[in-house]
Amino acid sequence: MQNSAVEIQFRLHPTGRAADSRAPSDAPRSTVGRLPRITQVMALAIQLQDMIQRGDARDYADLARLGCLTRERMSQMMELVWLAPEIQQEIVEFPPRAATRFPISELAARRIAASLDWVEQRELWRKLKQDCHLD
Repeated sequence: MQNSAVEIQFRLHPTGRAADSRAPSDAPRSTVGRLPRITQVMALAIQLQDMIQRGDARDYADLARLGCLTRERMSQMMELVWLAPEIQQEIVEFPPRAATRFPISELAARRIAASLDWVEQRELWRKLKQDCHLD
């Protein structure tokens, strides 16, 4: 990577009418609630992994410096990219909720990601959703 500055900007919670007016007209709109934290972190982890693959960042340590995070926290977040693709997709598609806490935590998802076998991950994910009454 050359000696160049990289600026990362992202908005996890669009605010105001200006943000809504930029959304595609066919996109589903929700005016109630907020995205679950797990959805926000999963989307960020996917975006950061893409930055590494494109060469915008060298490694997780580079991303941690750019994002003003500890290396440990960056590593924790990036464990989510180990999840089976369909689990990642499901997490990213969780709808906004009015409830203060979403029943599936980032920690629970990282525990599933610790198993590198996608078949086992799918079964653990199914059980977690069942236990959280999300089926």
